[in-house]
Amino acid sequence: MKSGLGRTLAGVGALVALTATAGCGGGGADDGGKTVDKPSAKASATAEPGPKPLGEAQLKKAALAQGDVKGYRITPASEDEIPDVSVPANPASCQAIADLFFVGTEPDAEARVARSVISTEQTDATLLKVGLLAHEEANAKKILAEVREESEKCHAYEHTDYQYKDVKPGETPKLGDEAVAFTLRGDIDGDKMTFGYTVVRSGSTLVVFQALNALGGAEAEVPDEVVKAQMDKLEKQA
Repeated sequence: MKSGLGRTLAGVGALVALTATAGCGGGGADDGGKTVDKPSAKASATAEPGPKPLGEAQLKKAALAQGDVKGYRITPASEDEIPDVSVPANPASCQAIADLFFVGTEPDAEARVARSVISTEQTDATLLKVGLLAHEEANAKKILAEVREESEKCHAYEHTDYQYKDVKPGETPKLGDEAVAFTLRGDIDGDKMTFGYTVVRSGSTLVVFQALNALGGAEAEVPDEVVKAQMDKLEKQA
């Protein structure tokens, strides 16, 4: 599994080529969803019941699809992009942020769907990933709180043998029930890349937006039109 993760990370830079051909390809089969059946070891036994987590079919219906956002090619994320396992981060106090690279959380989501979103503008080297994760509401709140805390206190870490630094909280977006945003820089096989994250909780569902500037620029922002389209679609489904 380690080598597979390494190949995934090492191949991130190669994805830049997709920005030049994004307008030429079509959507793939809807295989970017998966269900994780194991119960959470950290679930609170005393938490009051909240909204029932969405199932995989509901998440797929709520996830962005080709044609939902003008100017973007939207396809299901491959399994390599969202592996089931959580790889330890060093230090462990950065784990919640590190897990988001693969659209993961601890505890695991009860169901998860992810999409790759690429601009059809050949001059735009931003690669986007959007993930929907169904949790018990208490777990969704706990995870978001951990991400918020780590975005303020975790400044650098190592994950799958790659280095990340300059973790900085961003302006809190007014989305869903609560949200958090942050940026960081990664060194992947000598390639300096910038990342921007926005994580939103809507009821018991977490929505992870990841933007990667594959050319290493100073900014990596999640486009407002992508965020709005995804949140509107999710809220209609919920």
